[in-house]
Amino acid sequence: MYGTNGAAARAAAVAVGTVLLLAGCSSGGGDEKGRTGAVTQRPKDSGPFWVNPDGNAARQLAAYEKAGRTADADRIRRIAEQPTGEWIGPENPEAEARGFTEAATGAGRTALLVLYDIPHRDCGQFSQGGAADGAAYRAWIDAVARGIGDRRATVILEPDAVLHMVDGCTPEEFHEERNDLLKGAISTLGALRNTTVYLDAGNPGWQHPDQIFQPLRRAGVDRADGFAVNVSNFYSTPDSLAYGRQLSAKIGGKHFVIDTSRNGNGPYTGGDPRERWCNPPGRALGETPTTRTADPLVDAYLWVKRPGESDGTCKGGPRAGDWWPSYALALTGAE
Repeated sequence: MYGTNGAAARAAAVAVGTVLLLAGCSSGGGDEKGRTGAVTQRPKDSGPFWVNPDGNAARQLAAYEKAGRTADADRIRRIAEQPTGEWIGPENPEAEARGFTEAATGAGRTALLVLYDIPHRDCGQFSQGGAADGAAYRAWIDAVARGIGDRRATVILEPDAVLHMVDGCTPEEFHEERNDLLKGAISTLGALRNTTVYLDAGNPGWQHPDQIFQPLRRAGVDRADGFAVNVSNFYSTPDSLAYGRQLSAKIGGKHFVIDTSRNGNGPYTGGDPRERWCNPPGRALGETPTTRTADPLVDAYLWVKRPGESDGTCKGGPRAGDWWPSYALALTGAE
C-alpha cells in the first residue's frame, strides 16, 4: 500500500554466483574505477554501505554508455553509484544473504538488506505474497541469518508489517502470529555479531505516532536496534525527521533510519489518493545515503527502495520491483 517494493521475485536480480564474483571486483578498498563507466565503491569516509556494481542501475548505465547515450548515462550514474537495499527473495535466502554480505565484506563495506516475506504481505495489493505460513517464515529468517553469519549487515525488517496491523489492512486473526514472527526475527537477527536491525515504522503521511508506538512494542521494537521511517515512500526528510523524533520519544529514545531514495520533491498530491504512493510522477532522488545525519537519533539516511524500480502495475509501470528506465531517468530530473 505504501510503495514498498514487493520485489521478492526481483530481489535476486544478481545471481548468487555473480554476486560472489563481485567481492573480487571490489576488494582492496574498491575506490578506484577499473574500467570506463564501471561502478565502484564510494570512498569509505562517505559511508559504510556497499554499492552493488552489477545492480539494475549499473547495468542500465553500461547499456546507455554502449549506445552512446552519454547524457542519460550520466543521469543514471547518480543512482548506480549509491548503495541501495538488496531485497532478499523467497527462494534462496541463505545463498542470497551470503552472496551479498560476502561481496560487501570483500569490498570492506556493510550490506544493506531488506527482508519482506511476512505471511499475508501487502494485503493482496501489487506486492502481495510472502511466506506460506509462520513455520515457513521462521525457516526463511533462519536461512537469512545463516547466510549473513558474522559479516556486517544492516537489516530493514518487514516494510508495512506493523503498519498494516494498525490500519486494518491485515485482519485481526493474523495479528498475534505476526507479532510473534516479528519478535522472533528481531531476536534471531539481533543475535548475529555484526548485524543491526531496524523494524519498519511507517511514514509521516500515515497517522500520528500515537497510533503505532504500542503496536511497534508488541512487535518487539524494544529489542531491535531501532526503526525505519518512510520506506519506499516520498515524504520529505524534515517531515520524516519530525515523525521519527516523536515516535522515538514514545519508545525509549530508539534510534531510526530514513529512506531518502525518492523524497527529493516530497509526496505526490494529485490523482487518486489511494494510489498516490504508486509510481507518482514528478518525484526526485533525495539525500544520498550517509551516516552523517547531524541528528543523534538518526543513524543513517538510506536508499532502502531502489530508485527506478516500479511500485507496481499502476500509471503504466511494470510489476512491482521491475526496473523501469524511464522512471529512473525522471527521478534524476530527466523526462
